[in-house]
Amino acid sequence: MEGELVSNECLKGLYQDCTLSEELTNGHYKHKSGVNGVSTDFALRQHVGCCTFTQVPIAALKQNSLLQSLASGGNHPKPDVVVVNPEVDRAREEWKALESIQPVFPEDLSPSPLISFNEALQYFQTSDLCELLRNIQPTVRRTGLAAITHFLFGPPRLHRDLVQERDLVFAIAQCSLDNKQEVHIRVLQTVYKKLTGSRADCPRFGPHWETVGFQGSDPATDLRGTGFLGLMHVLYLVMDPETLPLARIIYRLSQHPIQNFPFSVMSINMTRIALHALREEVLCKECNRRQQVIGVINDFYVATFLHLYQLWKNQKKTISDSGFVIKEVELYARKNPKQILRHLEDFLKERRPGIGQRALPDSPSHSNSSPADTNTADGRQGKDMNFTGVCEIPVEMEGEARLI
Repeated sequence: MEGELVSNECLKGLYQDCTLSEELTNGHYKHKSGVNGVSTDFALRQHVGCCTFTQVPIAALKQNSLLQSLASGGNHPKPDVVVVNPEVDRAREEWKALESIQPVFPEDLSPSPLISFNEALQYFQTSDLCELLRNIQPTVRRTGLAAITHFLFGPPRLHRDLVQERDLVFAIAQCSLDNKQEVHIRVLQTVYKKLTGSRADCPRFGPHWETVGFQGSDPATDLRGTGFLGLMHVLYLVMDPETLPLARIIYRLSQHPIQNFPFSVMSINMTRIALHALREEVLCKECNRRQQVIGVINDFYVATFLHLYQLWKNQKKTISDSGFVIKEVELYARKNPKQILRHLEDFLKERRPGIGQRALPDSPSHSNSSPADTNTADGRQGKDMNFTGVCEIPVEMEGEARLI
């Protein structure tokens, strides 16, 4: 009896669902077909407390639209296009790329070996510099009375067998820093390591180059006036055992809180002065005596840097005095090449082992004063000063002298 009541109640609900579905889908309240227009051959008789019903075929139930909709998950439309945030895709790709990155341990990093001046010079001696040699101007072009005066009273001409070595110097001065050349990068790394005491290589670009006195993140921008010769000279300064102590004390002064100056840029200015002296033939006599050009111009560069150091330190110069100091040093070096080289020789001799070492001479080899002597550091140390860059100082020269 209970089973019959349960069946009747279930069938009653099924009948109501079928009728409701026809009302909603077909828009009619009364319909003779129970399931999608297919006769179910059953009649409902309602009596008090009971009802009977005729069974519905399974095939007919499968054709019911309501059951099909429920079986398929409803009639809700599905989006055809999935919108993806591009930042999510980028983050997903970066995350996948991290899986392929292998950790690098400090012991796996092998720093590039230091390079000597002779090794770097041999690289240029064996390189093809024909294109650069066509554009050099090894001597000052003089005309008229200036040419006659220079011929009669000027310095002697350079020996013929030294012309090729002199031209090599000017060719190196036209060579720019090449990131693809291993020797170029090793020279740059050697200069940085010797000045800072670092053992590891540093990145090619970055603000760390300002630590050694370059004006920006790329040292190549400061070499436009002297080319690669500017790096060769500072390499000679830091790799020669006799001049390395001098390089360190000059570098220490460049880090002074008040008397500071950009070390590398100042060194490039000394290279520019040495190039002018070689082009004006004021070094020809010394080159002929020593039968070499590169050795003479290297020592002249170091001697000029030493003279600037002593003048800068003893006269309490600051960055605002750089233009006057560089011009004064250049004028003195051009007029007194023999004296400035002798002063360097005496300085190095006093600091050699076995000879009584003493502090640096307190006064430079001459006592000329510049207009900047009357200026003091008081009141200017808190201001931003612009350092006079390479080739920005007008130089009084005979003839049509010009920088490379």
